[in-house]
Amino acid sequence: MRKIMPCLWFDHQAMEAVQFYTAIFDRSKIVQTTLYGDAGPRPKGTILTVIFRLLGQDFTALNGGPAYRITPAISFFVSCRTERELDALWRKLSEGGTVLMELQAYPFSKKFGWVSDRFGVSWQLTLTGTATTIAPLFTFVGKQHGKAEEAIKVWISLFRDSRIDHLERYSAGQEGPVGTVQHARFVMAGQTFMAMDSNREHQFAFTPGLSMFVNCETQEEIDRLWEKLSDGGQPQQCGWVTDRYGVSWQIVPSILGELLGDGMSTRSAKVMAALLQMNKLDMKGLQQAAAQ
Repeated sequence: MRKIMPCLWFDHQAMEAVQFYTAIFDRSKIVQTTLYGDAGPRPKGTILTVIFRLLGQDFTALNGGPAYRITPAISFFVSCRTERELDALWRKLSEGGTVLMELQAYPFSKKFGWVSDRFGVSWQLTLTGTATTIAPLFTFVGKQHGKAEEAIKVWISLFRDSRIDHLERYSAGQEGPVGTVQHARFVMAGQTFMAMDSNREHQFAFTPGLSMFVNCETQEEIDRLWEKLSDGGQPQQCGWVTDRYGVSWQIVPSILGELLGDGMSTRSAKVMAALLQMNKLDMKGLQQAAAQ
């Protein structure tokens, strides 16, 4: 399982969405499913989380209720090898969705389109002629505009095997303010991400509807990431923290999946009950709950 996984927040459609995505992308599968147990807060036996894989990229889907919605502030940039592949993905993802940029030629791509699918997840598809890949793309808009480069530098400082691979700034005569990020590609924990600034009047912002789930090996790692990400941000319940840029992270011990199991056992209920009482997660406390 990857170090960092995008987590998609749904009301109750997590499994429906995952089955849709794994049917249309290659090298895809459902890895693990967890159910709500006696500790709730949703009905026992219903889907809590689904870990799944698309084109080698790991994701988590969460049924969390109607509190949050996914927005295009974080989208998934799909580099397609062939036009046929791109067109097939576009047809399926746009059905019942909302087109944000029409699929056509642009100065930066022979063929590109941006769409929010029927579940509200945003995809940017482009023709590259290289191996097909997926990378999360952060778009800094509104009050976060102009902060992309700063955020990237903060984030890559937190993880090993991290670096900036490419950073292109707007220059005079282009549509963005000079010096802001037109396009950036960077690596966190060996995984590729992208970011850009946009000064257009977008009607969206970062929300917990799409967060970054971080698997931590030790309590020391949890403590360090929690401290760094909450600096200027806002700690939340159950290991969630919103950083100073508005991006939500889940700082979680990698043993949590094992402790929760499928979510239906007495042990799972005890672990979930303990987790629901925590802000920053305490590995020892979760292990003690499992051992009771």
